[in-house]
Amino acid sequence: MRELPTLRPGGQIVRFAAVGGVNTVTFYACYLPLHHLLPYFAAYTAAFAASLAGAFFLHTYVTYRTRPTWTKFLLFPLTQVTNYSVQSAGLVALVGWCGLDTAVAPLVAALCALPFTYLVSRRILRPPARTGPAAARPGPSAQAGPPPARSGEAA
Repeated sequence: MRELPTLRPGGQIVRFAAVGGVNTVTFYACYLPLHHLLPYFAAYTAAFAASLAGAFFLHTYVTYRTRPTWTKFLLFPLTQVTNYSVQSAGLVALVGWCGLDTAVAPLVAALCALPFTYLVSRRILRPPARTGPAAARPGPSAQAGPPPARSGEAA
């Protein structure tokens, strides 16, 4: 299967931030109505879970310009575990220690989590190319050892 075109990593960071912005708006659009019905942390958790699948497809197609696979889909929640952990700690600290309003604190916490989430998502959705002997898989024309001697030549 042909891979989608890629750009340099700096472009990926810009696309990651843009997709993150779209995903944050989606998350926030879920969070605000739930915030009126549930305690803030329960609303935050439900909104976070709701935006997970959208984030996977946006980051796969837009940020890293690669194809989604079941393996990537199954590993992608690890990026969100990182994101959730950093954002949750930030949310609790911002609300509990800094007294930040519960309607604004998730946005600030999301900004703080960006570098951590980028590194983990890049590793999962765009793993580094293999190098060395393990990466060199012999094709049908490749043979181990020296080429065979032609007739009439000394071996």
